[in-house]
Amino acid sequence: MEPSEQSAADPESQEVNPVYLQQLRELDIPEEAAKQALLHTRNVSAEEAAMYYFNKLENEEEGDEDLMFKMVFVVNMDLSMGVGKVAAQVGHAAVGLYQAMQEKNSWREMAWKWDHSGAKKVVLQGSNMAHLLELQALAMSLSLPTYLVQDAGLTQVESGSRTVLAIIGEEEMVNNVTGSLKLL
Repeated sequence: MEPSEQSAADPESQEVNPVYLQQLRELDIPEEAAKQALLHTRNVSAEEAAMYYFNKLENEEEGDEDLMFKMVFVVNMDLSMGVGKVAAQVGHAAVGLYQAMQEKNSWREMAWKWDHSGAKKVVLQGSNMAHLLELQALAMSLSLPTYLVQDAGLTQVESGSRTVLAIIGEEEMVNNVTGSLKLL
């Protein structure tokens, strides 16, 4: 499929109409929510997107008030990384996961909900690479977005070492994957 055909067939890859986006922003609709509303209404008009937002998204938000989201970072403790190295690897994991979440509408919406429910982040201890891969497989089986950092090997660890696993989702679902792990 040609790139132009894909963007026409796949609403998740479409850009929002900047004029409509500005009109929604003038209604004090948050930018990410405005983009979501435009994508869901296929950029028909600012009015359609505003109606979608006020009727659907606000109702969802009211229903999701008790729903909390969190992002966890599971550090491979087998690598004995220094504090600065761990901090850098967690940073890579956060950025990588957030970028990966831009691939699907449902994941972008989850990122928006996570951000608006306090953007909770927790750093946990993982045993080794096999443990991180096992946790990633479990998270993926629950349809939770994940990102696993593979180090370039320029400083403290070998090239290709899997250093940190990032997972995001509704708190209860994430706890099903990482709830038994200790804080770092």
